[in-house]
Amino acid sequence: MIHGNHDVLIIGGGVAGLVLALEIADRRRVTLLRPASDDQGASRWAQGGIAAVLSPGDDVDAHVADTQVAGDGLCDEAAVRFTVEQGPAAIERLLALGVPFTPDPSPDADYPYHLTREGGHGARRIIHAADATGLAVMETLKTHVAQHPAIEIRDDLTAIGLIGDVDGVCRGARCLDSQGRLHELLARDTALATGGASGLYRHTTSPLPASGEGMLMGAELGAELMNLEFQQFHPTCLYDPEGSPFLISEAVRGEGGQLLNLHGERFMPALDPRAELAPRDIVARAIDAEMQRTGSDHVLLDIRHLGEAAIRHHFPTIHAHCAGRGLDITREPIPVVPAAHYSCGGLTTDLAGATTVPHLYAIGEVACTGLHGANRMASNSLLECLVFARSCATALAEAAAAPSSAALRPLGAGSEPVDERVLAELRDALRRVMSARIAIVRRDAGLSIAAEQLVELQRELAPLVATGTPSVALAGLWQALRLARLTVASARSRRESRGLHYNPDCPDHAQGTPRPSRVYLADLE
Repeated sequence: MIHGNHDVLIIGGGVAGLVLALEIADRRRVTLLRPASDDQGASRWAQGGIAAVLSPGDDVDAHVADTQVAGDGLCDEAAVRFTVEQGPAAIERLLALGVPFTPDPSPDADYPYHLTREGGHGARRIIHAADATGLAVMETLKTHVAQHPAIEIRDDLTAIGLIGDVDGVCRGARCLDSQGRLHELLARDTALATGGASGLYRHTTSPLPASGEGMLMGAELGAELMNLEFQQFHPTCLYDPEGSPFLISEAVRGEGGQLLNLHGERFMPALDPRAELAPRDIVARAIDAEMQRTGSDHVLLDIRHLGEAAIRHHFPTIHAHCAGRGLDITREPIPVVPAAHYSCGGLTTDLAGATTVPHLYAIGEVACTGLHGANRMASNSLLECLVFARSCATALAEAAAAPSSAALRPLGAGSEPVDERVLAELRDALRRVMSARIAIVRRDAGLSIAAEQLVELQRELAPLVATGTPSVALAGLWQALRLARLTVASARSRRESRGLHYNPDCPDHAQGTPRPSRVYLADLE
């Protein structure tokens, strides 16, 4: 079934997708593909807040410098400065929409809203809504999007691929409805806001993480991918083998939380002068090393010294969630473990969110703007979503129409039923490979093994893709598997340790100017 009347097609309904829809809808009609699962995506679980230069005591140069230090020399300075400079206006827009940020009632406060500090930041610049910022922003944006007459929300369709023409132009998306029927949505411009790739790993900070499906959708049209090897592991995910993932915000350490091993000993001060406030890659590696040294499967995050009143005030969501699991964080430390959290790599874009494929845009975690470099600094992620959604909207308002005379590329589809249990087994095998071989610490031998194992998994899946009936599970696994192979290829090609990519077989920085890694799907063929 072909639908050819779409103007701007946005795939994904987290913060980036919702902001883009609102910002462009006054000038162009929007079709927003927003399945119910988007409410469980990364935006919903962002606790800490949004980094921006808001206090009179802070300044743009300081935020830029902190971001570049965290990015370990690989940030694009123009992208960093652009993002930081646009931050205050993006926050003002959220305030105007009614996002309930936490006020600062202190009589000597120099900004009306409370600003906290997180790892890598040299100042308090994180505006937040208690400890559930992502949820507060999402709910506010969803209300406004639902009320806008120029936005059509399609929650009955899930994109499984993009449509390209023979001239290499993106022309829309291929989707499935809940009955498995195929729909082709032709659009003048298409924007991906589909999230990152932490779902490639067994342990994550989100219950329903993306596995890089959107990244591969763009790559299937020939788009460039960049810096895939830089997968961030959040240092502190609640350790509960029997429960669902739950992130313990960076702000807990920002307010004075201390990391202890199972013997009750602090270990961060001896490793880095910033201690628990060092950038995430350093803290995650330190926790991983301490777990190996002590033979434990987690460490402890202690905030008891803050007092019950402060804990309940600053972290009501975390306190309530842990209490629901039988853990009183005012009286006992929180068991934590690093978990896959944020993808610093993705589809290469410019400052307007444009990819290397005409009329295809990418914003949010699916994109690689150059802001994060080799490691994302805390709370720069929602900032990036806001700033690039707004700049993308500006570009879309001025974009020329795509030529429509070129023939569309043919799309094949099999008709044989596919056993969902087989797909689940293959996905679990994929996650085991990634978690064992290309996680917080990687080695040359392990990367070689991972490359071979992923090729074998692709060989097993390929016949099902060729003959099987299209499904969201089948398409998503095929995309995730190839993205995993490209991630391993990127890691093998980086002959140094930098930021989130730590390989003891090449522990030092390479000589000369650091370069981003750029790969294409054609590299696998």
